[in-house]
Amino acid sequence: MYHWRKLTDKQRDDLLAWRRQMRFPWHSPPHCISDRGVYHITAACYEHEAIIGSSPARMAGFADALVACLSLHAGAIHAWCVLPNHYHALLATPDVFALLAALGKLHGRTSFAWNGEDARRGRQVWCKAADRGMRSDRHHWATLNYVHHNPVHHGYARRWQEWPYSSAVEYLEGVGHAEAERIWREFPILDYGKGWDDPSI
Repeated sequence: MYHWRKLTDKQRDDLLAWRRQMRFPWHSPPHCISDRGVYHITAACYEHEAIIGSSPARMAGFADALVACLSLHAGAIHAWCVLPNHYHALLATPDVFALLAALGKLHGRTSFAWNGEDARRGRQVWCKAADRGMRSDRHHWATLNYVHHNPVHHGYARRWQEWPYSSAVEYLEGVGHAEAERIWREFPILDYGKGWDDPSI
């Protein structure tokens, strides 16, 4: 979305022609079936406005609602994180399209509720969710590290376990700190996530 605004008319025409040729949606992320059935799901508030994070109560309520929604459509939730203006989840699902439809309904419900609370009827709250299938074990573990590290990356926390709106504490309790550190070192995030909201990739 943000990259689109910087393109010339010619570049936009070329990009749309390429997306039509690839049979991708014109103005939203393409959805591809993963052979592994494991996906990184991301969705952001429109213009990255911190609508989710307007209060701790809203953050906590949305985190609970998101995990409940994911649980209905996921065989396993490997990692999740909610930040003030976006969220991430790494999960296995047999039907990513059903999951995305359920997330769309969650976005609709929260948009209506939050716009009422904020006296902002008509405001666009969400951009569409993007999904990316895991291509390898390395991709999976780097994604898990990225999701849990996200609050640190954005400056909301100093350490993973200090952020209350994620699965980081549960993950660390499950695998242990030594194993989590080994996975962190073996599967570094490096530039992971750079340009994730670029509609041309």
